[in-house]
Amino acid sequence: MIRKILATLLISSLVAAGCTKLDEKLNSELSESQVGGGGTGNAGALLTGIYDNIRGTFQGQEGIYALWEMTTDELIGPTRGGDWDDNGAWRVLHAHKFDADHIRIREVFANLGGVMYSATDLLRFNPTPQQKAEARMLRAFAEFMMLDGWGQVPYRDPGESTLQPPRVRKGAEAIDYIISELQAALPDLPDAPKTRANKNAARVLLMKCYLNKGMFANRAAPTFAAADMSQVITLADQVISSGLYSFRPVYFDAFAPNNGTIGTENIWTQENIGGVSSANIRSRYYSTTHYNMTISGWNGFTTLSDFYNKFEASDKRRGIAYPYSSPGAPANPGNRVNVGFLRGQQYNWNTDAALNDRTGAPLAFTDAVKIIEKGTNLEVTGIRAYKYPIDFQYDANGNADNDYVYFRLADVLLMKAEAILRGGTGGTNAGGYGNTAVDLVNSVRTHPSRGASVMVSVNLDQLLDERGRELYLESWRKQDLIRFGKYLLPWQEKAASDPKYLYFPIPNGQLAANPNLTQNPGY
Repeated sequence: MIRKILATLLISSLVAAGCTKLDEKLNSELSESQVGGGGTGNAGALLTGIYDNIRGTFQGQEGIYALWEMTTDELIGPTRGGDWDDNGAWRVLHAHKFDADHIRIREVFANLGGVMYSATDLLRFNPTPQQKAEARMLRAFAEFMMLDGWGQVPYRDPGESTLQPPRVRKGAEAIDYIISELQAALPDLPDAPKTRANKNAARVLLMKCYLNKGMFANRAAPTFAAADMSQVITLADQVISSGLYSFRPVYFDAFAPNNGTIGTENIWTQENIGGVSSANIRSRYYSTTHYNMTISGWNGFTTLSDFYNKFEASDKRRGIAYPYSSPGAPANPGNRVNVGFLRGQQYNWNTDAALNDRTGAPLAFTDAVKIIEKGTNLEVTGIRAYKYPIDFQYDANGNADNDYVYFRLADVLLMKAEAILRGGTGGTNAGGYGNTAVDLVNSVRTHPSRGASVMVSVNLDQLLDERGRELYLESWRKQDLIRFGKYLLPWQEKAASDPKYLYFPIPNGQLAANPNLTQNPGY
């Protein structure tokens, strides 16, 4: 029965955002007696299905990661001859030339809609208070990302007829609702584990809501109310004062194959089980490593040299020889950089032999990269970047053990610093990290795991750069650039953007199915 319910949930998740009458009949086939309420195992299985749905949306290279990173100065997916063309899907994201039929935009919109529908549907089956709170937080997270991407959030109340199209919240109304949902859910959320929606995860998401509240109301000219910024600071101090989180000696431990154990900085993660289950988290390194490297990757995505050059040479976040201890990890006798940014000549991490590309030329990654590569060196253009240390032990079956990181301590400290710069007050020296913006920034960047130099002062532009250095490839860059008013500016392989790209377009199929949605201006 549980397997049947999960299968029905999967169908519901895939079709809910479209909301045709045929699709919705499938959802209505689940009755309360089938699911079971009051905390029975079946209700728990449905909640597990929601976690699994949101996991896939965030982890693979084609979901949230593509839309929130490829559209920024951190990531580019160049076409390399016949490789990585995909009908131009990656190129138009980076160049801000996407439209309402873009496959990644369609799929992510639908997947987030599936999470929202499934979480709402679970609420009508009398879950336990904790199950209800977790479902509400997962729904709020999906709604937050939907609002961030499209500025519109379809919704229904639990048990509401599926014969009518979902209503839609926009802008200030939507973010106010998300805040109210998180506040209502928070008391019944668990304190732990970090792999489930928990109290501090809700507080961090509330921080992001208050920090971006003015941006959601007006993306072209965001405003930042002092009261909202003070809420960010208060929530940050609550998270920090819990004493549950601390920096590790090695920055990349937060993302390592055993980060479920050693990732002491992490606040909310999605569990992956090596050799058993994951949602393509290995794509974070496969999408960038070359075919001839120790991990034979797909030779696709790269970063831009201007972004790479934001790092000091001493900044360990730029890349290190990660000290693997797991079975199957290569010895790396040359102490070569094996996580972070890969630049220049590459080597076999078992023998330290210099590698060649498939033409026989040295495999030396260049700073320069074009959005369409045609030359003889097209296999080596671009600095390669990935953040999750490779899980060599389970590489053969693709199910890596690295838990996906949603929220962590450094983000909390940097958001608190930003809120102070934007006029927030009332903060304390929680955790000993400081109560001024520059002290908070330095508590992150000068920690021995990072090793960057001390900043004597910090302004908003410098803080944006620091967020880039600290949080690169964690799917927050697009939101940050919009909030700081930088998203429409030109950068490498992208001209200045039309303001319409502050929003993704509503997919055409969604518009046809739901008359309450309206296309975003300019599309």
